[in-house]
Amino acid sequence: MNPNNSPRVRFAPSPTGYLHVGGARTALFNWLFARHFNGTFILRIEDTDFERSSEAMVDGILEGMRWIGLNWDEGPFFQSQRLSLYQQTAEKLVASRHAYYCFCTKEKLEQRRAQATAAGRPPMYDRRCRSIAPETAAARKSAGEAAAVRFSVPDGGSTAFDDAVFGRVEFANAEIEDFVLLRSDGIPTYHLSVVADDIDMRLTHIIRGADHISNTPKQVLQYRALGAELPVFAHVPLILGPDKTRLSKRHGATSVIAYKDMGIVPEAFRNFLALLGWSPGPGHKDREIFSSDDLIQLFNLDGISKSNAVFDNDKLAWFNTEYIRAYDPERLLPLIQDEWKAAEFTPSRSTGEILAAIDLLKPRARSLKDFATSFRAYFSDDFEYDPAAVTKFLSDPALPVLLEELAARYAAAPEFSEASAEQTLRDFAAEKNIKAGALINGSRVALTGQAVAPSLFAVMAALGKDRVVSRLCAVSKAPTSG
Repeated sequence: MNPNNSPRVRFAPSPTGYLHVGGARTALFNWLFARHFNGTFILRIEDTDFERSSEAMVDGILEGMRWIGLNWDEGPFFQSQRLSLYQQTAEKLVASRHAYYCFCTKEKLEQRRAQATAAGRPPMYDRRCRSIAPETAAARKSAGEAAAVRFSVPDGGSTAFDDAVFGRVEFANAEIEDFVLLRSDGIPTYHLSVVADDIDMRLTHIIRGADHISNTPKQVLQYRALGAELPVFAHVPLILGPDKTRLSKRHGATSVIAYKDMGIVPEAFRNFLALLGWSPGPGHKDREIFSSDDLIQLFNLDGISKSNAVFDNDKLAWFNTEYIRAYDPERLLPLIQDEWKAAEFTPSRSTGEILAAIDLLKPRARSLKDFATSFRAYFSDDFEYDPAAVTKFLSDPALPVLLEELAARYAAAPEFSEASAEQTLRDFAAEKNIKAGALINGSRVALTGQAVAPSLFAVMAALGKDRVVSRLCAVSKAPTSG
């Protein structure tokens, strides 16, 4: 769809937890929509839950957004700093008779709800304070009596809105209780603060999770009561685990930063996330790899699915390998350096050697973490042997001796290249009347510590003659070779 004016959208997380997958997908959709239509992307922190909100959670949300590459144009705004706006909005609704003061205590409300449930009635507020004359209510409030502010939901009829994803949505007003806008302590509920902010920030589109559909009629009622134009609502499908239940920790990580810590390339995560509940259209049916520019160019609300999306960790791993494989070594290096820093690992090779090793290894990498774990031998002489690889390929006591003798051949060779290294090994195997495979497998473990690696002779060329000779000789002395 093409809005008439430049759109203004927002992402409004609550800092009661870190940025999770569902929130990140909502932020991404808003960001893509704003960038596609040259609009404004606003970041608002909904931190009025003072007991559960924390500065650390705010930092985590910002870190997650920056990692995915989502920059905001305005904000971050903090609801905790905007309390006067909510109180003024509530008073405006009271003044226009769209809201009223409620003097019912928490204990009384709980008691009545329990009675309604026991009698088989919906446990909704019985609206008793709605019948108090406004002048009387105002006097009681002025006298210091504690009072919340409730919205006066119209009797009968329905509240409807047009959703850009789900179409016409309608709720019977009889199913909507007179909901609280402002608590007696002056703290707003979500229903009030979100509408007051969205109006104040001149938002044109509200793109958020489908779990908010049930909140929308309460917000529509407030828009109308305040004489404000409705934004376009677009509720995006939920993200489920492979078992088709709501995505949770039992399905694996749900925090965005956890995926960073797992060695996922940020652009791979963004690409994967964009396709959870959105499709670029029939012209791109068999395509899965999209750059940020591609996503911005193609994104629109028409591509959002009504069906819930499934978070597939194997698919994310595939995206990650594709991006690592496609990146130039220079582009991978800073990401890998972050992994080295986290692992407290310092490479001892030159930049040129490091870049050459990255180029050799990236087709085999499943995660950026591989460069700080199983690939260490390519960047430093400080690496460990995989015990399983040693058991499988270096258990023959004759092999270390043969590898040391092979090292002497390499040391004496006038040329050392991928081709010459292979020829030397095969000639040596023929001379000793042993299978070349035994030497190849044993050399691979001796040089890399691993049973699996790129072509052995490409590895040798990347390490250089001196390191190859040194590591082949070291196997006979290493306690792990037993």
